[in-house]
Amino acid sequence: MKKVAVVVQRYGEEVNGGAELEARLYAERLTKHYEVTVFTTCARDYQSWKNEYPEGEDSLNGVKILRFPNEEERELVEFGKIHRELLQKLDRGNAHFDEAFLDNWFRMQGPYCPKLIAALEASKDEYSAFLFMTYLYYTTVYGVPKVAEKAILIPTAHDEPYLHIPTFQQVFRNVKAMFFNSRSEQKLVNEVFGTQRIPSAIGGCGVTIPENIDMEGFRHRYAIPQEYIVYAGRVDVNKGCKDLLTYLKSYNEKRRAAGKSPVPLVLIGKNAMNAEASNEVFPLGFVSENDKYAAIKGAMFLVLPSMFESLSIAVLESFALKHPVLVNGVCGTLKDHCLVSNGGLFYHDEKEFEACVDYLVSHPTEREIIGRNGEYYCFSQYDWDDIMHRLEWLIEL
Repeated sequence: MKKVAVVVQRYGEEVNGGAELEARLYAERLTKHYEVTVFTTCARDYQSWKNEYPEGEDSLNGVKILRFPNEEERELVEFGKIHRELLQKLDRGNAHFDEAFLDNWFRMQGPYCPKLIAALEASKDEYSAFLFMTYLYYTTVYGVPKVAEKAILIPTAHDEPYLHIPTFQQVFRNVKAMFFNSRSEQKLVNEVFGTQRIPSAIGGCGVTIPENIDMEGFRHRYAIPQEYIVYAGRVDVNKGCKDLLTYLKSYNEKRRAAGKSPVPLVLIGKNAMNAEASNEVFPLGFVSENDKYAAIKGAMFLVLPSMFESLSIAVLESFALKHPVLVNGVCGTLKDHCLVSNGGLFYHDEKEFEACVDYLVSHPTEREIIGRNGEYYCFSQYDWDDIMHRLEWLIEL
């Protein structure tokens, strides 16, 4: 069997991140036809990059894992300073970036793991392909040049300032191939980097729904109301969750003033912003896969306020469970999901958010129709067999 490497900044069942989960799902499915090794760090948390997993060889679900220690944890105060400086430079459209400044930013952005980079270079001739997950991190920026002619980049790119850091011109333009999560991501990358001639394909993630989803057990365990809406993902300011809580609080105040019951929100995922629990907000933290699916299936609809997504597994999971979504229309990928599928609504501001929530809450029949549209889109556009066939085609180029 040919050997394939997957390079990703964090890896493990406990890792709560869409890109990292996507990398794990690819790695596990590639074992059908390839000998797969994951090159990753010992970090579990993306903010500190603290070494928590043991260094060395490990395995998970039939996949070999090589973990390398990060040489530095992220110093949040110092990183905040250089990060603000970077964003200011990008906002001004600076044509020139000092190379030492960018090297320092990528080192602090992390995960700073030179041993992983050295291992990639040393094993270059051993593997047929190196799949790099997510464009933004040190492992990709410094790893791709070591194995460029065998590198397949899975960018998970969004229209964000970082995409315009000059360093990424060389990263994107020198890989063997690219595997995108959506057509909108492919279009964005080609426009920014002029990479139309590099072989590419559309991938993303399929959805496998578990049997016997226990919605009633879930509600009982967490004391969840009968009717609610759900958010699934990292509960983080950068994911739009602060605005979501602000908008919903205002909306529920208006409902109470009109003599209507408030709409509760269940938050599934690591509570990175310490969202407070109340009679209307239920931050459950990291839950089991079955509880996650139970939370989505039992909800009226899923809401995703993030401005920056290249796919959103949570949206596809909601579609697969025949439930509509309400997404931030600023994000092109999420908006495209809704427009192509007719499986959800999107908003651009608080007023549109309230109107969309009001419509979905008060129109159960239409909500069911929209949910069925999403189900058809999910299983027709994101079938696992088709996705893996396209990925393997790139590997064999």
